[in-house]
This record gives sequence, C-alpha cells and structure tokens, in this order.
Amino acid sequence: MIALNGRSVTLLDGELKRRESDNRAYMLRLSRENLMRNYLLEAGLWTAPFQPEGIHAGWESAVCQLRGHFTGHYLSAAAMIYAATGDPEIKGRADAMVDDLARCQKEHGDGWAGSIPEKYLEWIARGKQVWAPHYTVHKTLMGLTDMTKLAGSQQALEVADQWAAWFDRWTAGFSRKQMDDILDVETGGMLEVWADLLALTGNERYRRLIERYSRSRLFDPLLKGGDPLTNMHANTTIPEAIGAARVYEVTGEERFRRIAEAYWRCAVTERGAYATGGQTDGEIWTPKGDVSKRLGRKNQEHCTVYNMMRLADFLFRWTKDPVYADYIEKNLYNGIMAQGYYRWRGTNGYLPRHPDTGLIAYFMPMRGGDHKGWGTETTDFFCCHGTLVQANAAHNKYIWYQDGEDVYVCQFLDSGAEIEIGGKKVILRQRIDRQNGSFHMSSDSAAAQRIGKVPALVAHHPETLRIRFSVETKEPVNLRLHVRFPSWASGEETRFISPDQETWQNGDSWTVDLPMRVHCEPLTGDDTRIAFLYGPKVLAGLTDCEQTLHVDPAHPERALERDNEREWGSWTEEFITVTEEKAIRFLPLYDIGYENYAIYFRIAKPEFPA
Repeated sequence: MIALNGRSVTLLDGELKRRESDNRAYMLRLSRENLMRNYLLEAGLWTAPFQPEGIHAGWESAVCQLRGHFTGHYLSAAAMIYAATGDPEIKGRADAMVDDLARCQKEHGDGWAGSIPEKYLEWIARGKQVWAPHYTVHKTLMGLTDMTKLAGSQQALEVADQWAAWFDRWTAGFSRKQMDDILDVETGGMLEVWADLLALTGNERYRRLIERYSRSRLFDPLLKGGDPLTNMHANTTIPEAIGAARVYEVTGEERFRRIAEAYWRCAVTERGAYATGGQTDGEIWTPKGDVSKRLGRKNQEHCTVYNMMRLADFLFRWTKDPVYADYIEKNLYNGIMAQGYYRWRGTNGYLPRHPDTGLIAYFMPMRGGDHKGWGTETTDFFCCHGTLVQANAAHNKYIWYQDGEDVYVCQFLDSGAEIEIGGKKVILRQRIDRQNGSFHMSSDSAAAQRIGKVPALVAHHPETLRIRFSVETKEPVNLRLHVRFPSWASGEETRFISPDQETWQNGDSWTVDLPMRVHCEPLTGDDTRIAFLYGPKVLAGLTDCEQTLHVDPAHPERALERDNEREWGSWTEEFITVTEEKAIRFLPLYDIGYENYAIYFRIAKPEFPA
C-alpha cells in the first residue's frame, strides 16, 4: 500500500493551510547566509572579525556542538514543500544551500561536508564526551537525501554519496564492539539515510553501512520481548526504529520489520500514553503502564510526536490496521498543532494580554496550572525547531492511501486525491459539511449570507462530523472506498467502513456521519484522574492550579456542557463545567497559547440521588 502525498493530494483545510503558510514564511525569513554559516566556517570559506548581524544563537550557535542540525531539517522541509506545491522560491533557496554544501565538501577534500569537525566522531570513538555528532550530521544527510527524493536534486545525491564514502572508510577499521560503543552515543537516523541511499544508488557500500549501524544492543532485546526503553532517552531510539522500518522496505529483510513492530509494541502498546497520544517526560520513556508520577513541565517532546507519527505511517502501510491512523490523528491535533504555530483568535477591540503568536513549544506540560513555553525564531534552535518545520511542511500526508482499487481515508480533512485505477484518472474529494448554514465568517467580511433551512434546522451544534465524499471520473471505475470509523465516535475499537457501491461514476457521492461527543480518558496508571476529549481533541481547562472535579464516575463527561457554541458562521469547541461552584472553561489544547491550563483532573464522587 502506498501513502498518497506530494502533488497527488490537495489540502484544503483552512487551519492546516494557515500553518503551512506560517511555516513557509518563517523559513523564508531565515537567511541563507545564517543557515549555512557553520558549514562555511568549518570549511574555511567564511570568517569575520565581528559578530554578524542576525547570526543564529542557541543550538545553532558557533559554540554549540550541535551547530548545523537545523539546516538539515530546513532542507528536508523545503524538499517536502516543493514536492507538495511545486514552490519555486523555496526550491531555489534549497538548491543554493546544496550548492554551498558542495563547495564546502570540495574544500574539505576528503568527502566531509559537515557543520562540525570530523574529530567529534573520533572523540566518541575514543570515549571522549561530545554532544551527539552523529545526530547532527544525520540531519544534513537527511536533508540531502530528501532533496534528492522529493526535489530531484542530482547535486544533493552526489554530495551525500561522497560523504557516505567518508563514513564507509571511517567505520571500516572498528570491531563490532567498538562500533556498538559508538552507536551508544545518539546516532539519530543514520540507518534510515543508508537505506535511502541504497535505494537511490544500489551501491553495496550502503549494505555495509546498514550492517555497521544496526544497533544490536537495542534491537536484540526488543526482538526478545524485553524493555530496553523505560527511563531511556526516547528520541535517540525512535529514529533507529524508523531506520529499521526503512531498511525492511528497501531490502525486504524481515528481521528489520520485526524490530520496528517490536519497538511499537514496547513503546506504545504495552506502555500507554497521555490522553494527547504523546509520551515521554524529560525526553525519556516513562515506565510501562504508569505515567501518574511523571506529570511535569517537560512532557511530550515535540520531536517524539513527529517521529512516532512517522513510525505509525510505516506500520499502517504494512498492516492496514486503523489503530495507527487513530494514533496519527491524536498526535496531529494534540501534539503537532498544539505545540507549533499558535495564533491568538482575537477580535476587534480586544488586545491580547500575551504575545499573539507562538512558534514552537519544546514540551507539552501535563501538570495542572502550568503553561507552554515558546521558543524564539533565531535565539533557541533546540531540536524541536527542526521537526517543527518538517511537520508543518506538508500536512497533506497521512490522509489518503491506495492499494490498487482500494482507497483508505485515514484523516478527516478537506482535501482531494488524484489517483489512477486501471489506467483511468480519478479525483476523490472529501469535504467537511459543518452544517452551519452560513459563510459569514467575521464582522469585517462582505457578510454575504444565503437564506436557507439549515440555520434553523441545526439550531445548536450538530455534534456530528459529517463528511461528504465525491468522485470525478470520465468513465465508470471500480473503486473500494474504506473510511476510518474512529474509536472516539463509537467508544469501541476503530475500524474501516465502506459503502456497498464499488462501481463509481462521475458525480457519485457518499456521506458519512461520525458522532462527536465529550468523553474521558483516565490517566495511565491512575484512574482517579481523567482528561476530557471532544472527538480526538484534548480539552484543556483554564486554571492556574491542580483541580478536583465533582464528577459522577459513571458519566464523567456530564461534568461539561457547551459554552459559547457559535461565533459568526462557525461552531466553536468551547465547554464549561456544570458541577463546580466556580466554573472552569475548557478549550481545545491547540487553542491554548500562553494561558495556564490543566489536562488532567482528579475526580471526587459527589452525592447523586439514587
């Protein structure tokens, strides 16, 4: 089964398109000179007797051992944007950066093209402390391979291939034990890069590098059903599991598929997660089945959210199990959207009490009464800046999948997919019918409104996600449509549903109604604390402290009722408590910017009449 993306999928969802636009604008505000400065400095192609204006700080500072990591993410994000939209400006910027890397590589003379010195790798081979050089150089290699795969850059492939020859020579002299010791210092996604380059070139050197970079100290315990993850750094190992998945796809070696599946089982199935779908505390995996003592300020690292969604995509394509699509959906709304490109939803006459935008929240605090911490555009550049620009580069991923005549709809977003079945071109569309009966969106719009029956017939929030699917084809086509019926809609296991129709003609359509409801999820390891969700979206209560709610344990969702259910032509997703003397207002977690909030609430059983 293939994931439909690139220009075969058109994203129409307004909120995600806004985030893609903000992402592109941020990327273009960053100058090529500052993005490439560490590489040019390392190659001896740049120097200055003064502090350059706008020079990047934080983890991109010239004094940080991870310098250059973000530039690799940037190249990957640019390649993803180009693949999705054909954007010539972003591609031109990325092509120029690849050319800079080629100049640096030529100046080094031995294949090296990194933003850090080769001696960092020699240091870890000798056991000297240095901060994750493999992680850093992987990002640039990833950017080069993505520019090759997604943007057709032959120059990027040449730079990556010559650089890989350096790694082939360097690793050739190590024993297996020495190599394993090296791999214990964060290697990032090196294994995935070697698999990509094997697929792109067929060169046998990449089989050697795959073997050398296979981390048996992690993989063997996973295959034996052990737990090598608890209390260990999460985003060190997630890219290694993704690398195993990619090696399986390129080589067909079943062992690597079993590694990826075992990783998921250990990290997700047996471990549990927060109501957001995410995991980790202080960048480490929590104990299996219990996060109750780990609610703090450093929960749910953004990088882990992004990378676990990528792993879920591999597993879905192999198995067609919709549980992976459920996982992606939860993490999209409560991770990617909740931790990046926040924008205050203000209106005329009201000034925000806090900044009205937020770039990237490294972590998602889970303890009651805390708030998100937002990184800046050029003075932080922690790791999640990199996954931010990638995650928001192409939101048209993970929606549509195809396996011959079978098409799977996994995410419910206004979008279209152009496919081919039996040589016939087919366009599929899904549009969310918001049942609002109005296109009047704000007080300063043209205010055009059509008089119809819907506003009165649907006087209150419909509590239904209505999706209309339609087909455009010049001639009849055999097509089996499978639409995810999520667990949040039924309270049961997620599954796919399909219409009886298999032969479709131009203009044929099908409507699916998914019940939307407030429901609760207990905290993994402590069922006396709950979180509220509306569909897949976590609801955050606006509060500056830990809170206890008086809730009927049999029906905790009854503690909330709708509040301010409509503004102009849009239904809102705001709620308020009805069981407390002092009410608490709830908003979707991705609408929270700088406010103090709580996700989990202790429950105290009130006296209910018999």
